[in-house]
Amino acid sequence: MKHGIYYAYWESEWAADYKYYVEKVARLGFDILEIGVGPIADYSQTEIKELRKCADDNGIILTGGYGPTFNHNMGSSDPKIKAEALDWYKRTFDVMGELDMHWLGGALYSYWPVDFSTVNKPEDWKYSVEGVRELADAAKPYGIDLGMEVINRFETHVLNTSEEGVEFVKEVDKDNVKVMLDTFHMNIEEVSIGDAIRHAGNLLGHLHTGECNRMVPGKGRMPWREIGDALKDIEYDGNVVMEPFVRMGGQVGSDIKIWRDISRGASEAELDADAKRSVEFQRYMLDWK
Repeated sequence: MKHGIYYAYWESEWAADYKYYVEKVARLGFDILEIGVGPIADYSQTEIKELRKCADDNGIILTGGYGPTFNHNMGSSDPKIKAEALDWYKRTFDVMGELDMHWLGGALYSYWPVDFSTVNKPEDWKYSVEGVRELADAAKPYGIDLGMEVINRFETHVLNTSEEGVEFVKEVDKDNVKVMLDTFHMNIEEVSIGDAIRHAGNLLGHLHTGECNRMVPGKGRMPWREIGDALKDIEYDGNVVMEPFVRMGGQVGSDIKIWRDISRGASEAELDADAKRSVEFQRYMLDWK
C-alpha cells in the first residue's frame, strides 16, 4: 500500500509549484504527491522535465486529481462541450505520460461543483457513461487509470454512494475505469463505511482519506479501524491519499467551503508536523500486510 497527500493541504489555489511539495512530502515520509492536473496541459517542456526529475530524484509517485470545469464535462449532452473536454483531456494525458503519471481521479464523469438547477439524473448518467467510455479509450495508450470519485449530494448528483459507483463503472465496462472512494464523502452518504468499501471490492482503484471536518486522519472521529478491516477484507493494496483542507482563503477555500480556520492558525511547520504524524497513523491503521 502506498500513502500520499494532496498538495492543496498547504495551498489556497488550484495550481502550485509542485516541485516544492514533492520535496516536502518526501521529507515527511509519504510515497505519493497528488497534484491538481488543471494547469499541466499548458506546461512547457522545461517545466515537465523539471517536475519529472524532481519526482524521480525524491522517490515520489505523482498521481492526479481534478474537479472538471463546466467546459471539461465529459458527461455533457452538448457535443461541442464534450469535444472541447476530450481535447483538453488528451493534452493533459500527453503531459501525464511524460510525467510517468498513471492515475487521474475526481468527478470525471461530470463537472464540479454542479449547478443543481439543471440536473436530470437519468439523462446525465447516460451521457456520463458514454463520455467516460471515450475518456477511457483516450487514457488507455498512456497506461492511465481513471477514478470515478463518489462524492456527497451537496457537490454532485451522479455518483453519491459506493453502490452507484460500482454500478456506473460496470456499465462503462472499461478496464482502466475504477471506483474511487473518499472517507469524507462516505461519512455523509453511507450507512456503513466498511460495507461501502467491501461493496467496491476489486473495483476500488484509489482511496481518499480525511476526517469528517476535512482534517488530517487521526485528528477526528472517523472509524479508522473499521476502514482498515474493510481494506483487509478486500485485500486492497493500492494508493491511499489523504485530502485534508484546513485553511480559509483563495479558490480552494471557496470551492471546498472552508469558512473558518480549521487549522487554528497553524504555521506551515505545524501543518508539516501534523501531516507527518498523520501518515504514520494512517500506515499503522490501514496497512494490513
